Amino acid sequence: MAATPDSKPATPSSPAAKGGRTLAECEDMIRRSLRTPMVKFLKEHMEKAGCSIGDKFIKAVHCEQQNSGFYVPGDGIHVCSNHMNMQDEVNQVLIHELIHAYDDCRAGNLDWTNCAHHACSEIRAGHLSGDCHFKRELLRGYVKIRGHEQDCVRRRVMKSVINNPNCSEAAAKDAIEAVWDVCYNDTKPFDRAP
Repeated sequence: MAATPDSKPATPSSPAAKGGRTLAECEDMIRRSLRTPMVKFLKEHMEKAGCSIGDKFIKAVHCEQQNSGFYVPGDGIHVCSNHMNMQDEVNQVLIHELIHAYDDCRAGNLDWTNCAHHACSEIRAGHLSGDCHFKRELLRGYVKIRGHEQDCVRRRVMKSVINNPNCSEAAAKDAIEAVWDVCYNDTKPFDRAP
């Protein structure tokens, strides 16, 4: 999820900071994620696209909102430590958010306040990150054999885009429909959807 202007980290004493992992534990999990093949692949392609990822590009934070993490243009990726419990969750957040960062890097003019731009990056991140893999959907309580992946991507993109203060529910629906085919079929930097 890309951050909207009103996204803000929680203070460590806030109720949302209870549970999950500490910042230090989450930082360790981030370091482990940086060694996974998919994260390494996305980092390499960010650098090939001209956007280097420094040591402070990915950071653990406590979050008030119920997000696992988010990308902030110009600042980097924030992983919500208080919503992380397993290494796989951190890996998944980094993959999803690195796709947003890659989109931001390669587009050069991506406007996160534009509902269509936001929807396109969310479609790509949902489709390419594995967020909607059958097993993940099953764990969320969604049991559908055919078409589950596209339904999942649409559902998750809608949830994200309507959280953008610049996008009403109607504007989000219109934006998703307008860009769906192009963005769903854009698999860069992969040759095909992983």
